[in-house]
Amino acid sequence: MPELKLLHAGHAPAVLAFEVANRAYFAASISDRGDEFFDQFADRYSALLAEQMAGIGAFYVLVAEDGSVLGRFNLYDFEDGAAVLGYRVAQHVAGRGVATAAVRELCRLAVARHGLGTLRAATSRNNGASQRVLIKAGFVPVGPADPADLGGKPGTWYQRDLVLQP
Repeated sequence: MPELKLLHAGHAPAVLAFEVANRAYFAASISDRGDEFFDQFADRYSALLAEQMAGIGAFYVLVAEDGSVLGRFNLYDFEDGAAVLGYRVAQHVAGRGVATAAVRELCRLAVARHGLGTLRAATSRNNGASQRVLIKAGFVPVGPADPADLGGKPGTWYQRDLVLQP
């Protein structure tokens, strides 16, 4: 069973393999990260870990039983009990409810571990799969997203207010 784990240094090789293997798939629906992302991966990865240690972000990976990464689920821009959610899942598990289940779990962790009360996520209008994930995970559309937030694509912000579950 895949497990959502807080990012750590040991995940770096599997995260890079995930990003490389799924680059073309991701570029079909979201902006490509560009060659610079891969050329500077080690530095960018270290920066994420530093943000996490500073408490201004929380980065998770969905790890399969074999140790491979099936998805990335990030909470960033922490401010006043709110954060932005970003995520991506591997092509070979897309459409199977994996992203929805992981986003639901991350919502639980966001409040229980990180003390957050609200999550927001933006998706482009042409990314129907991401819209379905957010809606199934309890997010509601709250307004237009600036194309600058979505690689130049028009889109929508979604929001979910969180409550601590007993």
